[in-house]
Parts: sequence; structure tokens; C-alpha cells
Amino acid sequence: MRCLLSALPFIVLLFWSNPAVARQVITGAVFDEMTGRPLAGATVTCGTETTLTDREGLFRISAGAEEIMARAPGYGRKKQDTAFPPEFRLKPLVPRAVYLSFYGAGSGLLRGKALELLEGTELNALVIDVKGDLGMLSYPSEIPLAGEIGAQEIITLRKLPEMIQTLKEKGIYLIARIVAFKDERLAEARPELAVRTAEGEIWKDGEGLSWTDPFRKEVWEYNIEVAVEAARSGFDEIQFDYVRFPDRSGLAFSQENTEENRVAAINGFLAAARRRLVPYNVFLSADIFGYVCWNHNDTWIGQQLETLAPLVDYISPMLYPSGFQHGVASYRPAVEYPFEIVYLTLEEARERTGLPSVRFRPWLQAFRDYAFDRRRFEDAEIRAQTEASEEFGANGWMLWNPRNVYSAKGLKENFNVRAELPTDHFIR
Repeated sequence: MRCLLSALPFIVLLFWSNPAVARQVITGAVFDEMTGRPLAGATVTCGTETTLTDREGLFRISAGAEEIMARAPGYGRKKQDTAFPPEFRLKPLVPRAVYLSFYGAGSGLLRGKALELLEGTELNALVIDVKGDLGMLSYPSEIPLAGEIGAQEIITLRKLPEMIQTLKEKGIYLIARIVAFKDERLAEARPELAVRTAEGEIWKDGEGLSWTDPFRKEVWEYNIEVAVEAARSGFDEIQFDYVRFPDRSGLAFSQENTEENRVAAINGFLAAARRRLVPYNVFLSADIFGYVCWNHNDTWIGQQLETLAPLVDYISPMLYPSGFQHGVASYRPAVEYPFEIVYLTLEEARERTGLPSVRFRPWLQAFRDYAFDRRRFEDAEIRAQTEASEEFGANGWMLWNPRNVYSAKGLKENFNVRAELPTDHFIR
């Protein structure tokens, strides 16, 4: 079944309020503009209040602010002054993104190449490191703890709001990647928050980096504050990566390391982040291991698919064939079956969660294989993955290359080229 998102009609949100209770309760409905059918499950936000439309597309919400906002999976987001009858037209949106790392986003060469691809291919979105793998924040932060722990020693995006405004004027969908619990800076500066070995030493992963304890609420709060700053800057979506426990046994945490406790910690963090992000009407997503879509436990990292899924707008499984060392069903070795790996994994996740296809947006492999035969992932391999995502009906896809080196190989040409995106307009 081909993805039909691009053909979906607009949504109109109608407004009515009783003058006697004006600015206290807003009652309205969300409709599909083209068909006239109501849209169920759209998110409506006013201040710190949020609600979902019911089966008839109806909602009631307290008027806790001067603006009312709306969004829905598979569409963009908008806001409007509550002083006027709001009529939101949410355009269908299918993000197709490449990733820019902490240093990549600040590199004139790498960002310039990425923007050229957005001009000439089907790409229309960027995933940008706001908090990278080393725990550094790429922008000037007002969070005191960030300065205290050395997370501001290097800043690669000095004018983040201006950069975002420039890119959004070009119609680019922007996703803020925040590496949550893998945080060398916080773990080393605040060792009481670090994951430890059974002997009590600060644990280091295979890259020699320390992690923070996902049970600690101080760690939750810090990452959520980063997310709030990203939302205020204008990102369309907040994406948490490494929102999990280390995939290593024998480690010590502030609570007993049981499956029940791990799942409660990860879900608790995502729920807390969702509550704090309500006033900003941003989408929320979480990166998960590919095998989480198949495993019925928490994969020993706190990611349990059925309980995590309702807490985010988009689930982003990392479906790199190189990461499926055991294959999927009879499809082995995985690198020979990129279409099947992506499609079957997404199907399994949809069946288990009962969520529509539009609630999934996978990470796809755009880097050389490291687990099997070292093959390059180029034209055929990339196209097989994107076609699998599209046939499933996912809300787009994201290409991952840790070196931020991408090409047009495997991508469709953009026949509706956007306005020119000169490199010097990508403000640092």
C-alpha cells in the first residue's frame, strides 16, 4: 500500500465560545477540510491545557492563554490568537530528513552539502544536534547547569533562533535531537548522577564515555530544560535519542535494575517531558532500537514498545540493516534485505501497538556496513529502505550518517525546487 499522506486534505478547526464564559472555555471541532469528515485525535493546546478531539472531532478546552494551537500526526502545526474564531489549516507533512551532528551543523562544508541536497532532492527536513553524544549543547544555553558542567565550552550554533527562522522560511521541517542519558559532561561533573560499575567506579562505554543514571530526576530535569529551550527556539519537533539504559549487564544504579523499574524510568521521563512541552505545541519523538519492535520485553534497556508508544507523537526505530545481526525471520544476512528489514519491522510495531502508520518515522542506514561485508549503502540500498517506509505509510524517514556525508544517490529529484539556500544564510 503506497503512502497516501501527500494526498490527504487540509484540516479546519472551527471555534465557538459562549460570550458569558468567554476566555474560560473554548468549544470547537477539527474537520478534514476536503472531505468534511471530523478528525479524531488531533491535539489542541491553550496555555498549559491540552486535549484531544473525540471521534466526532469535538473538543472543549480552558482558555488559559491568548493563543490556541493545534497539530496532528502527519500534518504541520499552527497557532492563532484566541480573540478571533480560529480556523487552522494544517498542511499534510511527510518529513524526509538527513542528520547533522554537533560539529556537522556548524561546518560550512557539511551543512552546505546538506542544504544543496534539500534544494535538489525530495529531502525537506533536518535533524540537528541540540545536545550531542558528548553531552555538549550546540547553542548558547541559559541553563545554569550547562555552564557549570562544561557543556558550553564549544558552541557550534551561536545564533540558533536566527538559523531556525532562516531555514523555516525555506519550508524546512526542523527536528532537535537531544541525546538524553549518554552524557559525559554531566556524569563526570556530577559523579553522584553517573552510572557505575559493580565496584563503584564510574562506568565507561565502548567509546570511553560516561552515562547518567536514568532513574535520577535531576537528570530528567536537565534534559527537559534543554528540550524546552529547543522548543522556544522554534524547532518543530523534539527527538530524544539514547532515551534508554546502557545495553550492558552488571551495572549499578540508584534503584534496583529490574525490567519493571527500567520501563517505569524511561516512560516516566518521556511523560514528564511531554507535560513540560505542552505550551509549545511541538511534536515529541523517541529513538528506539530496531529489535525493540520485535522483543516483548524491554530489550534490557527500558524500552518496551507498547507502553512507550502512547507517550510520543512519533516512534523512530533505528532500522539500520547492519544493526540486525540476527536478521528478521528468514531474511539473513540483513544487509541483503534492506526493504524487508524496514517494512517487516514497521509492520510488527504497528500490529503490536495498534497505532496508525503515520505515528512511525524510522531512521535509515546511509553509512557503510560494519557488521557483515562492509558494503556501501548507496543507490539501491537507500532506495529500498525509503520505498519500504513509504509503502508502509510511515510519516517520512531520516537518513543517518555519523560523518554527515550524504549524496543524491537513491533519492528522488525535487521537481518543486525551493528558493535558493545559500550556505552563508545558515546562521551560526
